[in-house]
Amino acid sequence: MEYRKFGKLDWKPSALGFGAMRLPILENDSSKIDEPLAIEMIRHAIDHGVNYVDTAYGYHGGNSERLVGKALKDGYREKAMLATKMPTWLTQTWDDFDRYLDEQLGKLQTDRIDFYLLHGLNRGRWPILRELGVTRWAEEAKTDGRIGHIGFSFHDDYDMLKEIVNYYPGWEFCQIQYNYMDTMSSARAPGTEGLKYAAFKDLAVVVMEPIQGGRLSITPPAEIQELWDRAPVKRSPAEWALQWVWNHSEVSLVLSGMSTMQHVVENVESAGRSGIEMLTEEELGIVAEVQKKYAEHGYIGCTSCLYCQPCPQGVLIPQIFGVLNESYTKEREEAKQAYLDGVSEEGRADKCVQCGACEEQCPQGLPIMDLMRGTARNYGR
Repeated sequence: MEYRKFGKLDWKPSALGFGAMRLPILENDSSKIDEPLAIEMIRHAIDHGVNYVDTAYGYHGGNSERLVGKALKDGYREKAMLATKMPTWLTQTWDDFDRYLDEQLGKLQTDRIDFYLLHGLNRGRWPILRELGVTRWAEEAKTDGRIGHIGFSFHDDYDMLKEIVNYYPGWEFCQIQYNYMDTMSSARAPGTEGLKYAAFKDLAVVVMEPIQGGRLSITPPAEIQELWDRAPVKRSPAEWALQWVWNHSEVSLVLSGMSTMQHVVENVESAGRSGIEMLTEEELGIVAEVQKKYAEHGYIGCTSCLYCQPCPQGVLIPQIFGVLNESYTKEREEAKQAYLDGVSEEGRADKCVQCGACEEQCPQGLPIMDLMRGTARNYGR
């Protein structure tokens, strides 16, 4: 395992962190975690050098923290740093800060959270927390020992990131979305400019969605595979995405949400091959060409976080985007058939009533209603 610098702290994180957002599930129900397998996966990662485990209040219907608490028993709590996140969308009063943190400590079976994040800050959520005095509360929680370090996760553009970073000198780290399809500032991510600014301000930068929720690991169309095949070093699409992020000196660690033991094994091995500025100019040029090709074909940046689910009308939004991302280079009729075969009739885009509930929850800021309208128009019978 490779280890890296973590901002101002005298601690080195593993290049790979274990993200407990996409644990293996049962009965196709995200709230029902396959506990024996998930615990085995987390412990395997720790046994092979991973020293940072990340979860959150809302993951897996509130059950991810419970699972992580179980996985870190039997001596594993002492082997890894624990990170979780405040459910900022639920905090309405000062007392809520303590109430949710104490609940999380109980679920995680610990008396201290090493790295505590304000979850999903953006231009809508941040002003509310700021006015409630969340940074003053965080200082008190650090003083009483319930949390070790304070940071935030973020879904918005560069300007908003800069505003939040500059507001509070006590930030120690932040978590942003970054991958080779999210290099420009947008409503979902601050891009390379944001990455560099956070690092310039001495914040450790934790990267989430390095593979776009698995989208960059799917079997690519032939023209993109031809680009990968030109590289002197052969890598899977997933490893290309990971190594591209690890190549940046500003990145402190990369989180991967792993749902199978194979993912854990492969990602741990990839982390062992990682390093800063290890990719050659030729390899970086190939990644840039791949990025351009994906962009030309209308790449959809859904990460399958499931925040938009369940839809009141039963629309299977992540499933629809998954089919579209896998078939966007196909001929129109072939793509249409893939959609009809891949999405059950009751969950298709034509069932969308444009209520907007999904867009309110989407951390990527995707224009879901427009995408549903277009999908229904292009692929409806």
